[in-house]
Amino acid sequence: MKAVVLVGGEGTRLRPLTYTTPKPLLPVANIPFLERQLAWLAHHGVDEVVLSMGYLPDAFVTHFPGGRFGSVTLRYAVEDEPLGTAGGIRFAAEQGGIDERVVVCNGDVLTGLDLGELLRFHIDRDADATIHLAQVPDPSAYGLVTTTTTGEVEAFVEKPPPGEAPTDWINAGTYVLEPSVLDRIPEGAPSSIERETFPALLREPGRLYALQSDEYWIDVGTPEKYLEAHADLLGGCLGPSSRPADARQHTGTDVWVQAGAILEAGVIVDAPVLIGRGSNVEAGARVTESVVGAGCTVARDAGIVRSVLLDGARVDDSARVVDSVIGPGAVVEAGASVSDVSVIGARAVVAAGTHEARARVQLAGSHAPSS
Repeated sequence: MKAVVLVGGEGTRLRPLTYTTPKPLLPVANIPFLERQLAWLAHHGVDEVVLSMGYLPDAFVTHFPGGRFGSVTLRYAVEDEPLGTAGGIRFAAEQGGIDERVVVCNGDVLTGLDLGELLRFHIDRDADATIHLAQVPDPSAYGLVTTTTTGEVEAFVEKPPPGEAPTDWINAGTYVLEPSVLDRIPEGAPSSIERETFPALLREPGRLYALQSDEYWIDVGTPEKYLEAHADLLGGCLGPSSRPADARQHTGTDVWVQAGAILEAGVIVDAPVLIGRGSNVEAGARVTESVVGAGCTVARDAGIVRSVLLDGARVDDSARVVDSVIGPGAVVEAGASVSDVSVIGARAVVAAGTHEARARVQLAGSHAPSS
């Protein structure tokens, strides 16, 4: 079975992290997000994936040398100009030689969806296209989908005002499409599958269906959701695959430590916590409900609370990080604090004794790369 994964977005809401790393390659609980998606697809029988790319495409080629991830063959479709979701899907299918039923995924969705169930639902209804729907507490920020009792799509409602939503089931970004749907998409022109292709299918009864699923689902596209996804994975939301394969429980608690990590005597750890390969948490430090990436240093008397440290980050003596993301190689110097969903970019420095709240800090002189 073949799939297309849309990974071409610039990830603007996660800047400055995405100035240096495409959003799908950012780690979630110390596993690159896209690797989690590919492993999920492979588990459900997908053996070939076309990555629909636009922004920083070379990063994907470098990350997957040989064009493979486990049992999955990877192919690359790089757009010269953005083609939108529908245009990107058609372009990727053509570049990958796909002329059969295809699974399509957005590159920022983490889910435990039973893809086999979605496929059976699609086949049983002889659908041209089937959409996965997820239920959310506040649907006002999403595109909603109303259906009949048999699952046929009735209407799309785009981001209704709070309190006026006709349903709390949203388009969750995973689709099964027949070749006839790809043929409907204009070739070489920007178009949206959500706003153009799917609504056009509504004019033909029995062509478009949607499956409601209560399996875990989250869009990791904002700093708040990125942190939430880490917390959910620490809590085991995806079972054994929530944590890296080499993570081992530390002294019988819900503290997980990867190979080569060191927790010195006197460290206080409030579970759940994941400490990455080769990281060092020094005596007197406290780590609470957080993920520490590979090769990080948490110095004496530092505090990390409900936060994420990406690979190579350093938090110096008596510094404090709360509800924030510290980028790869970034430094929070002695006595500094970072809080309130701040995002510190790669190799950036928070100077000693300073305080950053709801901040976006990037390395001096850095800027968004051209795509």
